[in-house]
Amino acid sequence: MFFEEGKKVLRAEGEALLAQADLLGADFDRAVRMILESKGRVVVTGIGKAGLVGRKVSATLASTGTPSFFLHPAEGIHGDLGMVTRDDLILAFSNSGESDEVTALLPTLKILGTPIIAITSKPRSTLGKNSNLVIELKVETEACPLNLAPTTSTTLMLSVGDALAVALLKAKNFKEEDFALFHPGGALGKRLLLTVEVVMVTGEENPVINEKRQVKEAIFEITDKKKGATSVVDDLGRLVGIVTDGDLRRYFERSRDPLSGVISEMMTRNPKTITAEKMAAEAIHIMEKYNITVLPVINEHNHPIGLVHLHDLLKGITGLQ
Repeated sequence: MFFEEGKKVLRAEGEALLAQADLLGADFDRAVRMILESKGRVVVTGIGKAGLVGRKVSATLASTGTPSFFLHPAEGIHGDLGMVTRDDLILAFSNSGESDEVTALLPTLKILGTPIIAITSKPRSTLGKNSNLVIELKVETEACPLNLAPTTSTTLMLSVGDALAVALLKAKNFKEEDFALFHPGGALGKRLLLTVEVVMVTGEENPVINEKRQVKEAIFEITDKKKGATSVVDDLGRLVGIVTDGDLRRYFERSRDPLSGVISEMMTRNPKTITAEKMAAEAIHIMEKYNITVLPVINEHNHPIGLVHLHDLLKGITGLQ
């Protein structure tokens, strides 16, 4: 039956993957560090089936926070090598390490001084010997019964490429919102286009208090609205400050009778703000830049019509529950 032949292929490639996992070690660590320390882009290259794998790996790297593009080696030796700089890093895929189109790139890359990481089953090949680092593929035999069609070798190449991308992703602390930033056409990306108006609290849920009220009333307002802060307004309803949990703690540390104090004595004046029509992503940028977790949302009259919290922003963008 045909499915039996299919099972043989999957088992053969699965066993090869397990063997490859056991083989990864110091060279893989060095490769990740080389890419992290690179000032340029990861330029992926390869010909034939290895080239198709390289295109996918390059796309995965780029979408997970590691700038990358694919260089077709045949086009490279006819002018496209001009896209490569000495600050870039080459990630070359070749099972044999002797592909003419790939090895033809080596002289120019050596002149440029661009470092090369080779992913090949032949570390003593031309490509392997002329690379700065080799990640060796453990290819005993192809899953193809003729041992000709690239099958096991390309599966290993793809998996090692994915392993590099994921290791880099974790090393860079790449998050869901970062992924959404590079995928504006996907579901996460669409959520990234949310406006502040969609995620802010308004009305009775919006914590607001007059600057003349006592500190203890600010505590009640913050506790009741559960946002860790309250906007502070003057008698005309205009935003004049903000009181956060941190402001309260600092005030209690320095005041002899904090509960009877007036809010205007301890609030943070001229807080960072945002307007309702701005993108949620802009609110996140402001919060990260100034190391804050809440933003009053104001209208054209400087009235606080809402409050947006970092948790609500991330929940709205990433779909976290």
